[in-house]
Amino acid sequence: MGSSALSLTLLLMSLILAGLTQDLPRPTLTVTPDSPVFTGETVILKCVINSDHSDWRYVWYKDHTEVSERHTVNRNTLTIERSKTSDAGQYTCRGHIDRRSVSSQSSFAVYLSVKALPTPTLTVTPDSPVFTGERVSLTCVINSDHSDWRYEWNKGSTKVSERHTVNRNTLTIERSETSDAGLYTCRGHIDGRSVSSQSSSAVSLSVKDSPRSTLTVTPNSPVFTGERVHLKCVIESHSDWRWRNGLKYDRRYDWTNYQTYEWRYEWYKGSVMLQTSEHYTVYRDTLTIRGATESDQDQFWCRGQRDERPNSSQLSSAVYLSVKDLPRSTLTVTPDSPVFTGERVDLKCVIESYSNWRYEWYKGRDSVMLQTSERYTVNRDTLTIRGATESDAGQFWCRGQRDGRPKSSQSSSVSLTVKDLPTSTLTVTPNSVFTGERVSLTCVIESYSNWRQRNGLTYDRRRYDWTYYQTYEWRYEWYKGSVMLQTSERYTVYRDTLTIRRATESDQDQFWCRGQRDERPNSSKSSSVYLRVKDLPTSTLTVTPDSPVFTGETVNLTCVINSNHSDWRYEWYKGGNNSVMLQTSERYTVNRDTLTIRGVNESDQDQFWCRGQRDERPNSSQESERINLSVNVSAASSSLLVTGVVVGLSVCLLFFLSLLLMWRYKKNKDQQRNINQTSVPNQSAQSQPENFPLQSGQPQ
Repeated sequence: MGSSALSLTLLLMSLILAGLTQDLPRPTLTVTPDSPVFTGETVILKCVINSDHSDWRYVWYKDHTEVSERHTVNRNTLTIERSKTSDAGQYTCRGHIDRRSVSSQSSFAVYLSVKALPTPTLTVTPDSPVFTGERVSLTCVINSDHSDWRYEWNKGSTKVSERHTVNRNTLTIERSETSDAGLYTCRGHIDGRSVSSQSSSAVSLSVKDSPRSTLTVTPNSPVFTGERVHLKCVIESHSDWRWRNGLKYDRRYDWTNYQTYEWRYEWYKGSVMLQTSEHYTVYRDTLTIRGATESDQDQFWCRGQRDERPNSSQLSSAVYLSVKDLPRSTLTVTPDSPVFTGERVDLKCVIESYSNWRYEWYKGRDSVMLQTSERYTVNRDTLTIRGATESDAGQFWCRGQRDGRPKSSQSSSVSLTVKDLPTSTLTVTPNSVFTGERVSLTCVIESYSNWRQRNGLTYDRRRYDWTYYQTYEWRYEWYKGSVMLQTSERYTVYRDTLTIRRATESDQDQFWCRGQRDERPNSSKSSSVYLRVKDLPTSTLTVTPDSPVFTGETVNLTCVINSNHSDWRYEWYKGGNNSVMLQTSERYTVNRDTLTIRGVNESDQDQFWCRGQRDERPNSSQESERINLSVNVSAASSSLLVTGVVVGLSVCLLFFLSLLLMWRYKKNKDQQRNINQTSVPNQSAQSQPENFPLQSGQPQ
């Protein structure tokens, strides 16, 4: 126990003695910048002593010799201004404390390497001369252990333009110009250091003009949409280019040897290089624009490229391509769509400018060009469709063509809608017609609401509704065969009904009807029916006994009607033009189809005919042929007749003689009266004494 305490005490005493007798400190020497340094640079050496003392005085050594007075010392820092190669060597430092007999240990030696400033090497790619438009690279190479050089470029005494690109040790002139020609130098700088490399030797950059490109446009601008445009890029000849640049002949540059160094052409629109497509095609030196559009309106450039130098021509002067719309065509339809079947439709193509147009007409999605026909006729700018049908509905286009530019107009389209006309239904009363009957044909036009629904039309009272008869009443037209009927004694019309009086076989034909009105649709769709006219059943009249008959006989006239119908009632007629229908009497009796004449006499001699009547149709037969009934007088009757004739003639003779005598008597009496009246005046006029009457007619 006692020995352990002793050991611990001895240990503590040894530690205290060791703290009181520490080793001298060793300074740490640092150099800024890092070695190696370049001549002319400022070098700072710093001596750092880790000690509780702060009043150290520092002593500097180079290769074990205290440093020259040309260097500057400030406390623990040694500064070498504008270093030289002679400043290279081993440097150490140590510290002293004034009024003390001790100093620090010497620092570890630091070697300072001082090298001469490097001279860059400047190279140019491609070899000079270069050509305008070429990409030129100038490379500045500094042989040095340092890699963090920053490069400075000068053309002559001027810093190079910012339009050039610098990437580390390379200056790039993207598209060289003649103004880029000159002497170029470079030098390097290290950031944070006070020195730079020496300037490189000057390199002369010679820039020659590239071959010129000339761009031409055919046809001359402005062009019209849809036209084919050719842009031709013509590159200056090798001889002209060489002469212009003052160059000697060098086969390497000669592009007239097309087999080897043929030009490839680049085309630009705005700032974008064009790619070939269906719209843009290239053949050698020509760009073709197929079907120019307004989007093609822009600045165009061209240039050539080749494998050998100069491998590019200059960009041509910009040519502005102006693209104008083709003259507009406006297609109008008369009457307004929708049109109705059967109407005449006029499509008119109006082109706003220029003249001498030829017009083309197209129909349908497949744009089929229409050809003239009986239904489609063209008169200058107008296409006429005669008798429109539903098959005429569709898209119609028109455009103009002419010999000069612009050669065509824009196409203009319009949709033609064709709606069905109102239907007409023709009815005939009675159904089957017999000659002599009265026939009524009624034309019934489809109602407005049904027609509108069938055609998918909206209601339009003002334009279409014919239910308002006061304004847009239908007028009816009637056709037989292909001839429109006119009213006459036999054909009469009242509103929608045609009446045929006393139908004949000549009325048998196809009949049509349709309506006409002042507003559209101004016609209905015609409807037809075939009118068949049958003859009435024939009647045949027979006489028993055969004619001639004799007075006093009984005569039977039988009327036979050729028909499957029954229930005939028979009518009997006597006479010629003024036929009289016979009435039953004691002498004339009728039994069904037979007329009996009892005790025929001469007054019965005449023409007889018959016909049938019934309640159902046909309600009459034809009249039979007229039969002459000849009546002869019998023998007894003949003698009586002779006697009667003689007596009659005698009476007539006596009557004639009486009249003659009476006439003679009257005549004599008139003569005597005239004589008496004459003799009285003669007697009063006598002056003779004798007084006796005048005897006339006695001889002397």
